[in-house]
Amino acid sequence: MAASETVLRIPLGSLSQSCYLASFFVNSTPNLSFKPVSRAKRGLRCTNSHDLSRVSTSAARGDSFHGSNCALRGKKLVSNICKCQKHDVEESIRSTLLPSDGLSSELKSDLDEKPLPVNGSVSSNGNAQSAGTKSIEDEAWDLLRQSVVFYCGSPIGTIAANDPNSTSVLNYDQVFIRDFIPSGIAFLLKGEYDIVRNFILYTLQLQSWEKTMDCHSPGQGLMPASFKVKTVPLDGDDSMTEEVLDPDFGEAAIGRVAPVDSGLWWIILLRAYGKCTGDLSVQERVDVQTGIKMILKLCLADGFDMFPTLLVTDGSCMIDRRMGIHGHPLEIQALFYSALVCAREMLTPEDGSADLIRALNNRLVALNFHIREYYWLDLKKINEIYRYQTEEYSYDAVNKFNIYPDQIPSWLVDFMPNRGGYLIGNLQPAHMDFRFFSLGNLWSIVGSLASNEQSHAILDFIEAKWAELVADMPFKICYPAMEGEEWRIITGSDPKNTPWSYHNGGAWPTLLWQ
Repeated sequence: MAASETVLRIPLGSLSQSCYLASFFVNSTPNLSFKPVSRAKRGLRCTNSHDLSRVSTSAARGDSFHGSNCALRGKKLVSNICKCQKHDVEESIRSTLLPSDGLSSELKSDLDEKPLPVNGSVSSNGNAQSAGTKSIEDEAWDLLRQSVVFYCGSPIGTIAANDPNSTSVLNYDQVFIRDFIPSGIAFLLKGEYDIVRNFILYTLQLQSWEKTMDCHSPGQGLMPASFKVKTVPLDGDDSMTEEVLDPDFGEAAIGRVAPVDSGLWWIILLRAYGKCTGDLSVQERVDVQTGIKMILKLCLADGFDMFPTLLVTDGSCMIDRRMGIHGHPLEIQALFYSALVCAREMLTPEDGSADLIRALNNRLVALNFHIREYYWLDLKKINEIYRYQTEEYSYDAVNKFNIYPDQIPSWLVDFMPNRGGYLIGNLQPAHMDFRFFSLGNLWSIVGSLASNEQSHAILDFIEAKWAELVADMPFKICYPAMEGEEWRIITGSDPKNTPWSYHNGGAWPTLLWQ
């Protein structure tokens, strides 16, 4: 995951507000027409005969495409403004195994609505007021708006990092799917829906792009890890330029790892958009329904695995560098479960999707049981593992994964409080990753993958270990960090993931939004 330098603090205010946010994901536009271009000239194209810095404020805001001179392969882009329709929802999102409603809430913003900046692809507007006269939330919104990326005069996302003092850009100036999620939720809560809708529809068009590495292509449903807006000269006319969306599916990423989580996050954000705005026309579009099905088919495809969890390589999610999470990492399973629940709410019933919906429901039940039963860890479970018999060959074996008690790390017993527990980071044959991974555990609560009792226990655990997990700079991405020989072997002596840095126990304030 690109290291987000722009941190947005969203005050949750009350339990009802935080549950209202969570309810976006678990319950049940405009017609943009795009034509893919060749791989040699990859990306969505937008022809401009004017300087983008002169795009009017109205074009960059509500009337995104109406007044714009943008065209895509000769076709005009048309936009209709979606009006917000507030939903009143009824009960706790964790009232059932597969919830369909959230908690009622009245979210009111005490901030004056500010226009999105329009100068160039990435806004560079300075602060109009001194920091002393602004609240932390005001400053956060200023920073977030300065990171907005525009395509054809319309906002389509936020860059991963906006640090003017950084000399190493790498790919942090791109819009990452996973990094935009907290920004997208913030815009939804603020009532600014256009940027989220544009993000959903444009990234959908990138899904069908040809993606190859060394003559091999992954599955069709793969969503890009990120994309970048490029301005290039128009063929045959030096006075004209065109903007191109250039996606990266992992073929240019460090380590060349495909982003498994991108499609899952996209489905979750799509459901959040429909829940927040009341505009279900986006999710009901034929191309959007096709995109959902392509992602599901890729995730639900038959393979060699005996478990309902998704099997992935190392570095295929937020932790996008080698950190020993290959196999069945909790983060992917929590997102997978949430995406399945959201997709089930959004799929339109038709003859062609009956088998897919049946497979989806079967996977939800199996995945829910598997994670709650085998990933859960507390003092009682540790005592059970200590008494495990190994090399059991039978259908009713207690130690199904042949876990050896000696692999319980020395730090675990002292680290585990008397009250509370958490979901372990990974489970494979003869291997349990006992590290605490924040995103996987927090999202298991948000998406109701963890049971009600387990959800309370996870929060009790975090409270008991506040000094270790939160401390002065929240929030540790995982705990504990790998050090010494373990760090050298598992990370390959990665200088970026030295102990207590970056993905190896580093602090990520962006995790607080959940």
